[in-house]
Amino acid sequence: MTDASTTVPAKSGLPPWARKAIWAGVIAVALVVAYFILAAFLPRWWAQSVGSLSSGSFSRGITWGLLYGVVCTGVPLLLFYFAWRSRHRAHARIWVISLLVLGVVVAIPNLLTLTVVLGNSSAAHAGERTLDVDAPGFRGASLWGAIIGTLLFAAAVFLHVRYRKRGAEVAKLRGDLHQREPQSSGESPAPEM
Repeated sequence: MTDASTTVPAKSGLPPWARKAIWAGVIAVALVVAYFILAAFLPRWWAQSVGSLSSGSFSRGITWGLLYGVVCTGVPLLLFYFAWRSRHRAHARIWVISLLVLGVVVAIPNLLTLTVVLGNSSAAHAGERTLDVDAPGFRGASLWGAIIGTLLFAAAVFLHVRYRKRGAEVAKLRGDLHQREPQSSGESPAPEM
C-alpha cells in the first residue's frame, strides 16, 4: 500500500509542445494586430509631430530634416559599429544587445519618415500630405541628412581604424626599440665614429 503523501499526482492538461505552439500563435496574432494598429496610427502621428515642429516654415522643415537625418543615421551606425567591434569580448553580450537596441531606438525618427514616404496605406498618404503642407522640405532634407550622416560615419570609422593601426605600429616600434637596448645596467655603449 502506498502512502498518499508520496504519490505524485498525474499531470493534466496539454503537453509542453502544445502549450508552446499556442503561445507562439498568440504572440504572432498579437504582433499582426499591433502592426495594423501602428501602421494606421504612426505615419499620421509622425507627420503631425514634424509639422508642429516646422510650423509650415520651409527653413524649419529643412533644418529639422537635416538634423533628424544626420543624427538618426550617423549615431545608430556608430552604435552598430561599436556593437560589432565588441562582439567577441568576454561578457559583452549584454553590452552588444544594449548598443543594438539603443541604435534602433535612435533610428526610429528616420524609420517613421520612411513609413510616411514609402508606405502605401491611407495613413502614409495622409502623412505625406501633412508633411507637404506643414513641414515643406523635410523629406528631402531628411534624405540629404541621412547621406551626410552616412558619410560622417564612414569618415569616423576610417579615422578610428587608422588611429588603431598607427597605435599598433607605435607599440611594435617601441617593443623593437626596447629589445635593442643594452641588457646590462651599466653605461650605454659609446656612439660609433
